Amino acid sequence: MSEDNIILHISDGASRSDSVLAGLKEKGYELVNTDSPTQGVALLYVMHSAAAVLVDKGASEQADFDLVQSLRLIRPKVPVTLLCGDQVDSSRSPADTCVKKDEL
Repeated sequence: MSEDNIILHISDGASRSDSVLAGLKEKGYELVNTDSPTQGVALLYVMHSAAAVLVDKGASEQADFDLVQSLRLIRPKVPVTLLCGDQVDSSRSPADTCVKKDEL
C-alpha cells in the first residue's frame, strides 16, 4: 500500500476511536497508531507522506509541545484532524478540523 493511503493516528490512550479507525480500515486505509505525541512526530517525519493525521485531543493536551504545529511543520500539506470527543471547537485549534468522533 502506498504512503498516500496511510493515516497516522496519535491517541491519548484513553479515547475510544475504534469506530472511526474501523471505518477507515474498511475504506482501504492503513493505520499507523501510537499513543506517544513524540513518537507520532517522529513517525510522520520518517513516513515522508501520509493521507492524513488524526490526533486525539487528549494527546495534544498531554504533549509538552504544540503537537499540531509540529506535525504541520514536518508535512504542511498533510491534513491534521483533531478528534474532540463530545465537543466541536475549531476556533482555538490550528488543526484543519476539530470534529466529534461520531461525525467522521
